[in-house]
Amino acid sequence: VLDKTFKGNETVEPADVSNQNVQYLYSDEGSFYCMNDETYEQFEIPRDIVGDQAGYLKEGSTITLQLFEGKVINVVLPKNVFLKVTYAEDVVKGDTTSSVLKDAELETGIKVKVPAFIKVGDEISVDTETGAYRERKKD
Repeated sequence: VLDKTFKGNETVEPADVSNQNVQYLYSDEGSFYCMNDETYEQFEIPRDIVGDQAGYLKEGSTITLQLFEGKVINVVLPKNVFLKVTYAEDVVKGDTTSSVLKDAELETGIKVKVPAFIKVGDEISVDTETGAYRERKKD
């Protein structure tokens, strides 16, 4: 981060940042790996750049990398992703309140609040910015 004051007549050359759509392949302890489907160029992304977004990355999904001078500086996820529910709490029978939410864990390990009717095996859409449940995938 650079903190500098400029005079009104000074100009700053904009950074040459490019976007590339890539396929997420896999991760290990320190990095995430993606590949450009057109050029087959592979990218290693340090875990600290991905951060909390890691919970929304599913092998084979398409994401956007922002590059500056050939180095990945940011990862942009789609607005929503579909992930499979691997664990869902049981709901007390007779609790018919329409706003009942329960905890669920998804295939990537993240936890979200879902409506009572969601069960293990369902695929749900999750907002990648807020982590909120959006909808159940229609068959």
